[in-house]
Amino acid sequence: MRSLGLDIGDRRIGVALSDPLGILATPLLVFEHQDYAHDIHTILQLIKQNQVEIIIVGLPQSMDGTIGPQAEKVKTFTEKLRAQSPVPVEFRDERLTTVAAKQLMEAAGTKKTARGRKIEYDAAAAAVILQSYLNESRPLEYPPED
Repeated sequence: MRSLGLDIGDRRIGVALSDPLGILATPLLVFEHQDYAHDIHTILQLIKQNQVEIIIVGLPQSMDGTIGPQAEKVKTFTEKLRAQSPVPVEFRDERLTTVAAKQLMEAAGTKKTARGRKIEYDAAAAAVILQSYLNESRPLEYPPED
């Protein structure tokens, strides 16, 4: 089952895509936020092109679990997306995903400008959000021991 992960920010939306088996999330792209209609159209095109069956949206909660102003913006956007999406849209706690994405990219030794890294972080954060969902929804199955 192919899934799409979204990291929705004020300026950009990071997008990640799972493999067809729903095991591994990979950063796909980042696009500049324009307006609801354009952004939702872009996401709907990605759903169609990649035969996506579910969308996972990162919800930026505060460390204490409360919903702040940014989370409210994400919820508003997501409700508009849900109204037009042919597939289910679910939230996923995204606390510390950008930090995790930065650490992964630094460990991988990416060499980009500061702006380039920031944009890549958005797609990597979407992949961290999506991978977290995939790990919980389909735990690894090991072959039985004989």
